[in-house]
Amino acid sequence: MPSNTRAMPIVLAAVLIDTIGFGIVMPVFPTLLRQLGHIDLEAATRVAGYMLVAFALAQFVAGPVLGNLSDRFGRRPVLIASMLAFGVDYALMAIAPTLAWLFLGRTVAGIAGAVYGPASSVIADVTPPERRSAAFGYISAAFGIGFVIGPAIGGLLAGMGPRAPFIAAAVLALGNAAVMAVAMPETLARDHRRAFYWRDAHIVGAFKPLFAVRIAVPLLAACFVYQLSHMVYPATWAFWATIRFDWSPSAIGWSLAYIGLIMALVQGLVIGPVIARIGDRRALVIGLAADAAGFLAFAFVTAGWQAYALMPIAALSGFVGPAVNGLLSRMVGPERQGALQGGLGSLGSIASILSPLLMTQALAAGVDHGFVGAAFLLAAGLALAALVIVVWKVLDRVASAPDAIAQA
Repeated sequence: MPSNTRAMPIVLAAVLIDTIGFGIVMPVFPTLLRQLGHIDLEAATRVAGYMLVAFALAQFVAGPVLGNLSDRFGRRPVLIASMLAFGVDYALMAIAPTLAWLFLGRTVAGIAGAVYGPASSVIADVTPPERRSAAFGYISAAFGIGFVIGPAIGGLLAGMGPRAPFIAAAVLALGNAAVMAVAMPETLARDHRRAFYWRDAHIVGAFKPLFAVRIAVPLLAACFVYQLSHMVYPATWAFWATIRFDWSPSAIGWSLAYIGLIMALVQGLVIGPVIARIGDRRALVIGLAADAAGFLAFAFVTAGWQAYALMPIAALSGFVGPAVNGLLSRMVGPERQGALQGGLGSLGSIASILSPLLMTQALAAGVDHGFVGAAFLLAAGLALAALVIVVWKVLDRVASAPDAIAQA
């Protein structure tokens, strides 16, 4: 197998294993927080929220740094270093004596978790521009499958104590690093590498080369608004389902596993063939339209079976990320793919900080006024706004000046 072909399955396996490791610890995290902090569940929930913010802030800062480092030294050393950091971090959290250690661990995990930028850069390195959107869908599929498998394994390991899943996650991450060190080839040619400058290792520097392309800024704006809307799931799903359907934690867990499975199937089996047939722009419109329609429907459902029936429609939003990534990756050269992917990761981190604040407040305000679906209604409005930006500011410009994409 040629080295450039061998790199893709190794990176996809790395993303899968890394996500499994992250998901393994989720079922035991509340218990560990309560034990270490000697606090009740309500207080542990607030502490977990603070840790989520610390994780997201660390990713926001680290994303462009790791992306630029991968443009300078290659993808392989950055990926291996991140996996090693993950392994050591999980091992330290497994023996953490206080909550402060866990905060430190989540911060380090946020830095190492910015590895998805270099991983996506590998996909861009080894895939022809016209096929990148479909290939980026495989990254999303690996991520989705990992979040189905990880919590399930974590639930089984929880019987051995709240620290056992952290040990398993450390073993997975360190094993992942070892496999990459032995088997993964470098995908960034030396003549495509560039110098590393701290002044460019931030979100504005990551997107600087795109500003000369007319459709790039509105496309980035639409991507950010979409990310704000999509965070309604992790931010409010458990609370919304409890209030709307009186679901138990087990029922909520099964629903999340179903969502992850459906998303993974769409991203792994549907996105590639469909984008190859209809192109990035149409796929982007379909994804945003499905997102808006799904959120709007969720806002008014009255029975649990209706939510399950809507999930396959909502899963079509999986077209958005790969389509945006594919379009943007063709606007920069091979020497800046790492910086671009790191910047996109930072954009997602901003959304993951802001959106939970918006969505949880919308849910609470809606409940106070007798409308449980308020958060999903807000998400539908944001998704619709992203669709309007794409139709108004992106599609017409691409149609009138197709070289804006092809030039890169």
